[in-house]
Amino acid sequence: MRIVIRYFFRLVRLILMPFMIIGEKLTTPKGVDRSAEEQSKVDEQCKSLALYQFKTCPFCIKVRKTIARLSLPIETRDAQHDKTHRADLEQGGGKVKVPCLRISEDDGSTTWMYESDDINQYLEKRFG
Repeated sequence: MRIVIRYFFRLVRLILMPFMIIGEKLTTPKGVDRSAEEQSKVDEQCKSLALYQFKTCPFCIKVRKTIARLSLPIETRDAQHDKTHRADLEQGGGKVKVPCLRISEDDGSTTWMYESDDINQYLEKRFG
């Protein structure tokens, strides 16, 4: 019975995936306009950030929309299909759960932030 349920939900995800991707493209907001100097400062700050995500996760889509709205060049890492990124997420963050924002501090420490609302609040506070 478990295998039937597992394949049922895989089928549902496969059917919904194109709609989620198209929906994200159609509803992603326009980014903020900054001066070249301000944007270069933001670009430099974003080098210490990386978003571990799945392409069709609704919570990841929510975070990617915030990133687009704030015009942040944050690296996205596919933890679903890339085994290296998945292993990094599990080893560094302690669990394979997305979205997860990896924040590298200047002192060499790393913070792993889970939960889309927490990530969005952090990005708004830091860059908004």
